[in-house]
Amino acid sequence: MATPLAVNSAASLWGPYKDVWQTVGNALWRRQPEAVHLLDVILKKHRPDFISLFKNPPKNVQQHEMVQKASTEGVAIQGQQGTRPLPEKLIKEAFILSDLFDIGELAAVELLLAGEHQQPHFPGLTRGLVAVLLYWDGKRCIANSLKALIQSRRGKTWTLELSPELVSMTTRFTDELMEQGLTYKVLTLVSQIDVNNEFEKLQRDRGLGSEKHRKEVSDLIKECRQSLAESLFAWACQSPLGKDDTLLLIGHLERVTVEANGTLDAVNLALLMALLYCFDISFIEQSTEERDDVIHQLPLLTERQYIATIHSRLQDSQPWKLPGLQATVRLAWALALRGISQLPDVTALAEFTEADETMAELAIADSVFLFLTESVVVSENFYQEEFYLRRTHNLITDFLALMPMKVKQLRNRADEDARIIHMSVQMGNEPPISLRRDLEHLMLLMGELYKKNPFRLELALEYWCPSEPLQTPTVMGSYLGVAHQRPPQRQVVLSKFVRQMGDLLPPTIYIPYLKMLQGLANGPQCAHYCFSLLKVNGSSHVENIQGAGGSPVSWEHFFHSLMLYHEHLRKDLPSADSVQYRHLPSRGITQKEQDGLIAFLQLTSIIITWSENARLALCEHPQWTPVVVILGLLQCSIPPVLKAELLKTLAAFGKSPEIAASLWQSLEYTQILQTVRVSSQRQAIGIEVELNEIESRCEEYPLTRAFCQLISTLVESSFPSNLGAGLRPPGFDPYLQFLRDSVFLRFRTRAYRRAAEKWEVAEVVLEVFYKLLRDYEPQLEDFVDQFVELQGEEIMAYKPPGFSLMYHLLNESPMLELALSLLEEGVKQLDTYAPFPGMFLKDFKALFLIYLLMQRGIYGQGSSKKLYLITLFLNILCCISCNSNIQIKLVGDFTHDQSVSQKLMAGFVECLDNEDAEEFVRLEEGSDLEKKLAAIRHETRIHILNLLITSLERSPPNLALYLLGFELKKPVSTTNLQDPGVLGCPRTCLHAILNILEKGTEGRMGPVAARESPQLAELCYQVIYQLCACSDTSGPTMRYLRTSQDFLFSQLQHLPFSNKEYEISMLNQMSWLMKTASIELRVTSLNRQRSHTQKLLHLLLDDMPVRPYSDGEGGMEDENRSVSGFLHVDTSTKVRRKILSILDSIDFSQEIPEPLQLDFFDRNQIEQVIANCEHKNLRGQTVCNVKLLHRVLVAEVNALQGMAAIGQRPLLMEEISTILQYVVGRNKLLQCLHAKWHVLESWRQLVEIILTACPQDLIQAEDRQLIIRDILQDVHDKILDDEAAQELMPVVAGAVFTLTAHLSQAVCTEQKQLVVSGSGEAHYAFMLESCFSSPVAENPLVGFASSVGDSSLHIILKKLLDFILKTGGGFQRVRTHLYGSLLYYLQIAQRPDEPDTLETAKKTMWERLTAPEDVFSKLQRENIAIIESYGAALMEVVCRDACDGHEIGRMLALALLDRIVSVDKQQQWLLYLSNSGYLKVLVDSLLEDDRTLQSLLTPQPPPLKALYTYESKMAFLTRVAKIQQGALELLRSGVIVRLAQCQVYDMRPEVDPHGMFSIRDSPMFIPTPVDRYRQVLLPALQLCQVVLTSSTAQHLQAAGQVLQFLISHSDTIQAILRCQDMSAGSLQELALLTGIISKAALPGILSELDVDVNEGSLMELQGHIGRFQRQCLGLLSRFGGSDRLRQFKFQDDNVDGDRMSKKDEIELAMQQICANVMEYCQSLILQSSPTLQHIVCLFTPSLSESSNREGPRQDSQVPVVPYWHLPGLGIIVYLLKQSANDFFSYYDSHRRSVNKLQNVEQLPPDEIKELCQSVMPAGVDKISTTQKYILAKRCLVKLINNRAKLLSLCSFIIETCLFVLWRHLEYYLLHCSPMNSQDSLFASRPLFKSRRLQEASLDFRIGPTVVSQHDIEQLQSDAINAFGESLQKKLLDIERLYSKVRSRYSFIQALVRRINGLLRLSRN
Repeated sequence: MATPLAVNSAASLWGPYKDVWQTVGNALWRRQPEAVHLLDVILKKHRPDFISLFKNPPKNVQQHEMVQKASTEGVAIQGQQGTRPLPEKLIKEAFILSDLFDIGELAAVELLLAGEHQQPHFPGLTRGLVAVLLYWDGKRCIANSLKALIQSRRGKTWTLELSPELVSMTTRFTDELMEQGLTYKVLTLVSQIDVNNEFEKLQRDRGLGSEKHRKEVSDLIKECRQSLAESLFAWACQSPLGKDDTLLLIGHLERVTVEANGTLDAVNLALLMALLYCFDISFIEQSTEERDDVIHQLPLLTERQYIATIHSRLQDSQPWKLPGLQATVRLAWALALRGISQLPDVTALAEFTEADETMAELAIADSVFLFLTESVVVSENFYQEEFYLRRTHNLITDFLALMPMKVKQLRNRADEDARIIHMSVQMGNEPPISLRRDLEHLMLLMGELYKKNPFRLELALEYWCPSEPLQTPTVMGSYLGVAHQRPPQRQVVLSKFVRQMGDLLPPTIYIPYLKMLQGLANGPQCAHYCFSLLKVNGSSHVENIQGAGGSPVSWEHFFHSLMLYHEHLRKDLPSADSVQYRHLPSRGITQKEQDGLIAFLQLTSIIITWSENARLALCEHPQWTPVVVILGLLQCSIPPVLKAELLKTLAAFGKSPEIAASLWQSLEYTQILQTVRVSSQRQAIGIEVELNEIESRCEEYPLTRAFCQLISTLVESSFPSNLGAGLRPPGFDPYLQFLRDSVFLRFRTRAYRRAAEKWEVAEVVLEVFYKLLRDYEPQLEDFVDQFVELQGEEIMAYKPPGFSLMYHLLNESPMLELALSLLEEGVKQLDTYAPFPGMFLKDFKALFLIYLLMQRGIYGQGSSKKLYLITLFLNILCCISCNSNIQIKLVGDFTHDQSVSQKLMAGFVECLDNEDAEEFVRLEEGSDLEKKLAAIRHETRIHILNLLITSLERSPPNLALYLLGFELKKPVSTTNLQDPGVLGCPRTCLHAILNILEKGTEGRMGPVAARESPQLAELCYQVIYQLCACSDTSGPTMRYLRTSQDFLFSQLQHLPFSNKEYEISMLNQMSWLMKTASIELRVTSLNRQRSHTQKLLHLLLDDMPVRPYSDGEGGMEDENRSVSGFLHVDTSTKVRRKILSILDSIDFSQEIPEPLQLDFFDRNQIEQVIANCEHKNLRGQTVCNVKLLHRVLVAEVNALQGMAAIGQRPLLMEEISTILQYVVGRNKLLQCLHAKWHVLESWRQLVEIILTACPQDLIQAEDRQLIIRDILQDVHDKILDDEAAQELMPVVAGAVFTLTAHLSQAVCTEQKQLVVSGSGEAHYAFMLESCFSSPVAENPLVGFASSVGDSSLHIILKKLLDFILKTGGGFQRVRTHLYGSLLYYLQIAQRPDEPDTLETAKKTMWERLTAPEDVFSKLQRENIAIIESYGAALMEVVCRDACDGHEIGRMLALALLDRIVSVDKQQQWLLYLSNSGYLKVLVDSLLEDDRTLQSLLTPQPPPLKALYTYESKMAFLTRVAKIQQGALELLRSGVIVRLAQCQVYDMRPEVDPHGMFSIRDSPMFIPTPVDRYRQVLLPALQLCQVVLTSSTAQHLQAAGQVLQFLISHSDTIQAILRCQDMSAGSLQELALLTGIISKAALPGILSELDVDVNEGSLMELQGHIGRFQRQCLGLLSRFGGSDRLRQFKFQDDNVDGDRMSKKDEIELAMQQICANVMEYCQSLILQSSPTLQHIVCLFTPSLSESSNREGPRQDSQVPVVPYWHLPGLGIIVYLLKQSANDFFSYYDSHRRSVNKLQNVEQLPPDEIKELCQSVMPAGVDKISTTQKYILAKRCLVKLINNRAKLLSLCSFIIETCLFVLWRHLEYYLLHCSPMNSQDSLFASRPLFKSRRLQEASLDFRIGPTVVSQHDIEQLQSDAINAFGESLQKKLLDIERLYSKVRSRYSFIQALVRRINGLLRLSRN
């Protein structure tokens, strides 16, 4: 061959077959629509494999050579480049494997390579052993696929409800196979493949490993044979085999033999049933539409040849190996012939149809019924297939219905035989051997067949023909139609058979008849009919006087006989003293009678077990009194077997609680178990003696088992607390003691004739223990001894049985020892993988359950594989793993032995992987057993996951870390997770979990588990989330998921899951998955793994349809494409963003269960009981414990006494079930709401992470805004729906808050970039306008109006307001979020900070007035219009929240009011606030705040909430005061008066100037007392200042009130004015204070005060004002004089790099103080100087600054200039010069900053970094360059605006200084008349007295008398020097540079001119 052969690494004998099976399963069982096409493709591809069926590729010389050389030359592997050399060892193994299975050499190599690859799935096996498994697994897959395909054919017996095209496809395909000789191949393979032969071959070549491997191989081989046989069976069911194939099948069956136990094995059973279905024509009776088509295909009816051939073959007398089998086939053939003969136009076949009688005779002669009973029905597989059951049922009913003569013949023969036997007995002879017992066998067969009913078919209903229409509509005949409709003929015949057989019954068939009835009574409806039959049988013969007359098969006869036996035996009862009575011959009852009684008792048990009506009817029958009679008989001397049956019957009666209660009392009374010892009695009596003496001797224990069964039933039905009261301490204890000490503890030491009985005894007693423990809740009083009074003495009371069991099991006791050793024995047995006798499993289960209830660990190792046990074992582990110490011990136990550790890990993984060997058993159709097994497998997986979840919450080392494959010896975070098999890594539970979740992710439907086992998937996602969320495991897990699995991407692309049936699980799955995704996004963003982050973001946010993500290549173009860019995608192809469709899948509405309607129970009490039964479940939700509630309610009902209660019991039980249904509904509601809350919370987390943690540049700015807008609108729509559950509001409000914040941020960022890039406002306005006018796409510069249009913003605003109103009165916390959102939203319309470039004033006033409205004002105007459209409702809500409620809510409501009032041009809100009194409430609440604020100034303050709400309140009031109308309202409501009344302002802490720096070093969260005080004071000062500024109309009133405020807190004010501290805070205080004083402390104000003042108080007020004035003037020398430099220097030493902004603040504050003082001077001069001649002189005419500083001024401690020392004019001049110099330095700085701002991108990186650090001290290096530029711009804008402020202050100071200087100079140089200095002091006195009072405050007015001539001359010469050319030039420059730009008026020039003029004047 030219091309070298390539090896398929998946093994061509295994991998492809596995795929076939998977696809067949997906298409046929899982009904996946997309699998149908795939199935077609795969069947065409694998057609040869199905045709050649199990044929292996032959050996081949060429391949042999190639493999021989593979160690040097290597082999080519499909899909890989180059060749791979094989190790010598593998080549050797390949040749062995090739010989072993007779397969081609390459195929053997493939199997070994696949085995190597699959090894992690099979820990402990070599690749060779795995290859053996794979070989047979491949065969199994083909066989199973064949079976499934045949089952899906179109046919006559069943339909799988698949689509017609799929059925046609499979039917066509299988027809082809049949044409190619399928039957022959199947039969050949079934004969050839033999487990023993295969094992011998494997044994020879060491192809078998451990016990487990052997078991697995043999199971695979058996399954292959089984599936092949069943595929023939399925074929025959759907469409019978052709002639040749039928003959082949008959030929095969001729050679069949039975198993050792006499039954047919599963394979032969299937083949027999296949043949029986070939002869089945029962479907003809059903009138289906397709019947005619099927009839045409039926060879029986169409081919004469077929009938002839088969008939002659079966008539052929040559006996088969199994005559019974031959008889069965003959009977089926005879019935088929009889069936055909009844069809029209079959005369042509007459010669054959006539022969049906003879054929049936042959069959009966070969004991066909006996064979069916012993070999077919009892075969272990018989009840696992519904259609075996149906076919056998049809066989019997056909025989009875179609051959009535034969049946009659059998009856006659039986009667004859009975006579013969009777005569023999009479004559004392042996009865003849040759008697036939066919009728007996038929009856026994019927009894056996219907005894079990795994599919709940109740086939036996066909035998009951209701004589009268039934009252209850539920119980109907098998023809479920109208009650009066005639039953079908067949049913009439069958019911007649049942009735007639019971008439005149010969004794020989009495017992078989009863056994038949036992089968036919099995089922709720059948039992009812049977009960009626027995009732009717007795009543028809009532006229017989003798009670024993009548039909022997009737209740009447039976109970009458029992009574007679009882009376007869009671007479024989010896006295209690004659001990030997047990050994007397039991004269009363013969063996025959005993058998009859037992049969009837069993029948009774079956009937009353199924039918409660029968139970109550019999029990309450006044003549029969069955319970009494049975208890009587139990005390008589009868054989144990009979006693056992009596006890079992009692147990069946005990199922009804009302009967059970009285049964307990009767048991106690009759002392069946002796509970009261009488002293006179020497010998114990009762069951204990029977057990020890009779049963032990016989080595059989029926009585003990029956007694335990009775107790078990009774314990469940009703539990007696006061049992035996009066004769002994009441309670259950004696029974428990007997069960524990006599039965359980000694069960191992007794001898057993039948080995299995040992375990049956253990099981039944353990079951009682389990029930007792299950219902026991430990109570405190159980631990204290209680006493009861008994016959006058105190006796210790018994403990509850649950308590004593617990006590024995939790302490070292024989019981504990036995329990543990049983477990150990069980584990050993299970490890042998061999079947063993008895109910060991169940017994094990009971033990485990006991342990589960004790929540105690079992340290016994060995990985038990039996499912029950694993489930229970895990349950126990879960319970005990809550304790960390036990965890550590467990981990130690699990890992100390390497091999055990590996085995355990493999066991856990196997359970998780366990997808059922029968992967596709569809649970609706399987038998009970299959359902049970599947359920248990599922439970096991759930328990393992719960165990992992519980353990992960504990600190390491824990069990989960071991099971998930993390390091236990090293730190957990160093683990390096790998795929199984890599670097020797075993397959762990983590791999299994990922496997479960991965299945299906490559298809369109998403993960299979999420749909098919939602609870399992939910827990899997939770485990993965916990691993990712825990800091230790997060790193390794996320790395592994990201690199080797790409787990999150493949899972998230299938969100949202849709599974309406399991909504809660589905929501929780999504929650855990989204939470994990949030962590992943956060982590990848932090680690800068951009491609990962981007991939997930695209998946979640894109609204373009994404191609299914293929591989890395697809990712690249993905990264570069923008979501909305130049791609001209047709807009209609847009898809919903995934993040939104997830939101869509959450249903916000929630159905609430209907309230309870009760007739018997009291509703309030029931509510109370429900509340008492509530507990927290595993997920932390409060739910009601339904089981507990049920127990409580049932106990309540059982406690009712009397006949009335019994009568009403059914109604009460019905009401209980109503209550329970209601509670289940309520629980579901709570869980559903919790799940919705959980998923919303996770969704919110995901959205928040996307917006906050992911790099901003991964989502384009405009997309970002659109995404936020879409989410906001959708989430609002969902929550504003009327049906939406209120419980979800908080989460939604949180999400809305985040989203709005980000929307605002995104829009504002966009605006800022535009503002900064524009060269001023004009450009900016132009751009924003253009956004509105031009379409979006053309305009490259887009404002916020483009990405999110105004209309969208308005929609969002309206929805926000609707949401606020929807919350109504409650939900203040929800509103808090919404207020925050609203504030962020309103921020969008705020103008961004613009740099003050000093150029705005170039426009004329007209230009400004006519400029178009800019985009901000427009949006703002529209916003306020929308808000006002909501009217008073909204105002009311917000105002109420502002005044009352939670602190944060109040602060946000105030902030919101602040914002709205500031933009509300119509002042609607302000009007509402003042009219509705809310403003007054706010103002008055200041006095309440006063008290709390005082407590906040202590060194260790309480929480500062009050301070923050106070600040918010003051900020809001200040905002109101800024509006003129608002200021008036505030004055009216007396806000300043309230502030004056507050005492907190007087509590100023002392400032310690030395302590300042120590505080500065350690920044604390809680501010220092001084800072806290300032936080209280500054808002008050600001409010006063604003009120003063904005109340123009009422200025004097405002100023008067402020003055009162100043005076009432004058000590504090003085202290602030005197304070020497130079910190920024102190200076701010001063700046604000001087600002207020300059406007309020004016002489004119006093006259306006509306207090009626007397002389004294007026003097006092004037004194205050004077003091303020002097102190303010004193401040000038501090801040305006040369002192200031010293202060500055002092500051510089203490300023760090990042305190630059502090320095700016200080500078600003100093300038502000100077400006305020100068303004004050100016006001004083203007107010007090009516004419230029009379002036208030504030400064002495001295220009030398130091002239006033002699004396005490050297001591810097004196705070201000002594009041008789007035400052000289020198200070003013100095301040003037200083300000002129400052102006130029500020001006330069301002220009530089503006230039930098315009060219930020060109600045050197160091400078950028420095700028950023001033805004953001830490972490500058971590942010991106664009962000750095934004920060730098922000810093520069701040700097520019600071400098602009300083410039305006300097300019103001200069103008004021010039004015003051001019007025003083004018006075001194023009109007002042100088005096001699010596009389100056005296001269000033009279002047002072003569002044008017209100001017008296200026007690330092300087008259012309004080100044001497010399002073004036000195002043003139100094002033000329000081006011030189250079200063004047500077001043004029300032005017040119600044003032003219700011306003058109030029003060400076005029004043300079005037001063010059004054100085030029020569004094004359």
